[in-house]
Amino acid sequence: MGKTALIVADMLNDFLDPGGSLYVGVQAREIIPFVAQKIAEFRAQAGVVIFVCDAHAPDDREFRYFPAHAVKGSWGARIIPELTPAPGDYRVEKTRYSAFAHTNLDDILKQEQVEAVHVVGVMTSICVLSTVKELFDRDLPGLVYRQGVADSDPEAHAFALKQMQRVLGAKVV
Repeated sequence: MGKTALIVADMLNDFLDPGGSLYVGVQAREIIPFVAQKIAEFRAQAGVVIFVCDAHAPDDREFRYFPAHAVKGSWGARIIPELTPAPGDYRVEKTRYSAFAHTNLDDILKQEQVEAVHVVGVMTSICVLSTVKELFDRDLPGLVYRQGVADSDPEAHAFALKQMQRVLGAKVV
């Protein structure tokens, strides 16, 4: 029987710390306890926990659209202290919005025999949405926790949740 994985998207200092270069806002800080609870639940049930983290080069093309953030090896690219990975958790570094683009995430999901993926993290309208679209393309059932995602743009957040549910077939709970 297949497992369920939890993708924890971009819960990094640059997004969640008020001193970060792309601070999402207080609404992102508010999801931290829920995300920590989900991580603990998945670990207790022998689920697969995958931290997916921006890890950009200093000259990444994404910086044409956003201020420099989560530069590989920097403080901003570190997972926030409240969500320290445990032995057995995975860490996947990415340089694009989707957790699947140029990463080994597909291999991890196959190796772990994952049949469904739950998603938490930031930003709902960019990295979360892009990752859920890729789950849809791979016929992997997705579930997004409304309490576990945040965005700096409330309208984009609401649109992304609707898009993931209506168009990409993810459950939004």
